[in-house]
Amino acid sequence: MFFQKTIRKLVEVQGVGIHSGENCTLRFKPAPANTGVYFIRTDLPNRPFLKVTALNVQAVHYQTVLGGEHFKVATIEHCVSALSAMRIDNIYIELDGPEIPICDGSALYFTQALLNAELVELDEPRMYCYITEPISYTEGDKFAYVLPYHGLRVGVTIGFAHPLIGKQTLDLEMTEQSFVREIASARTFGFLKDVENLKSAGLAKGGSLDNCIVLDDTKVVNPEGLRFENEFVRHKVLDALGDLVTLEMPLMGHLVLHKAGHDIMNKLVKKIVTSPQSYRFVHLGADMTAEMKKFANWSLQS
Repeated sequence: MFFQKTIRKLVEVQGVGIHSGENCTLRFKPAPANTGVYFIRTDLPNRPFLKVTALNVQAVHYQTVLGGEHFKVATIEHCVSALSAMRIDNIYIELDGPEIPICDGSALYFTQALLNAELVELDEPRMYCYITEPISYTEGDKFAYVLPYHGLRVGVTIGFAHPLIGKQTLDLEMTEQSFVREIASARTFGFLKDVENLKSAGLAKGGSLDNCIVLDDTKVVNPEGLRFENEFVRHKVLDALGDLVTLEMPLMGHLVLHKAGHDIMNKLVKKIVTSPQSYRFVHLGADMTAEMKKFANWSLQS
């Protein structure tokens, strides 16, 4: 049996929001068992709070935005992907601005901060959302589905008409170790040709070569180049892990995405939430052999 986790001590991350351009200080603070993940705006009257849940997702185009009655929090995905991978169930995230710091465009700074805060187990068992039958969402040539699996496995395929990207696929067993080694440092990316459109829409005000991989028509503009040959698909795995946190419970299943961004992921998460017949709550270590065998050859065309 595994137990719920939080952190031992407060830690801080500072930086600028990639879209708002505003500076923000973020603080991770310990929370008791069965709390979940909450954002708290310390710069607003009465310090309003907002739970990380699929019901509070308001925008999913270039970023995942949570919103409630009193405030919004933009670009949460890199921050909460670190929570997902480190298996942190309960935490308060204080911030004094409208958007999470982009840092270097990856989840590395958040991961390092959480490890420095020291992870601690609480007295309540950790329950998992175990997928018992396939759940899928399709929109044109984009799709996402999750299958029964003993653990968390994430498979992502992306496709971009760019000579450095093309089609990339990564399928990875997700653990704390594999996240730190393979995913945490993968940066967000964008195209030089889209910069003016983003800025005219009021976005990318804080974007720079320090926090985003930028590509022109043929190459990476950043002088240091890529951290991984397939850094692009690795970052999409990072994004998917962040969007999974809005499920409010750790997932046990094989998540498969094809050309699916935040919007498709959010719709899949909401479909999981509204499909209680397709999952059950289990402790890690429960026997799922029957379900895994039953759907071993399943496909979207099944």
